[in-house]
Amino acid sequence: MNFDIIVLIVLIVSFLGLSVLIFKKVPALKVMPEPEAIFFKKELKKKIKEKTKEVIKERSNSFEAGLHKLLSKIRILSLKIDKKMSDWITKLRERSLERTKGLDNYWKEIKASVKKKKPDGK
Repeated sequence: MNFDIIVLIVLIVSFLGLSVLIFKKVPALKVMPEPEAIFFKKELKKKIKEKTKEVIKERSNSFEAGLHKLLSKIRILSLKIDKKMSDWITKLRERSLERTKGLDNYWKEIKASVKKKKPDGK
């Protein structure tokens, strides 16, 4: 138990000491100029940024080309579907006309037979 108290006291004192040092040095750190990067010079950073921008542009161009191809294929497919549906509608209209012609003939025959049966008086 004694050992725990000693460790706790050392921990608290060291934390307080570090916090005092930090608060004293913060204003001095704010005044100091920013040091130049050790590993990367400004010119090298600019070159890296330019290269990354070029790569991003190239990838976006390839993405746009792929998207263009996809949309073109979808458009062609929709036009084929439209043509097929138009053909179906035309066939349905033709069938409908054939059926109505048959019905018209049927009703004409009925009207003719009714006229024959009616007396001429009224």
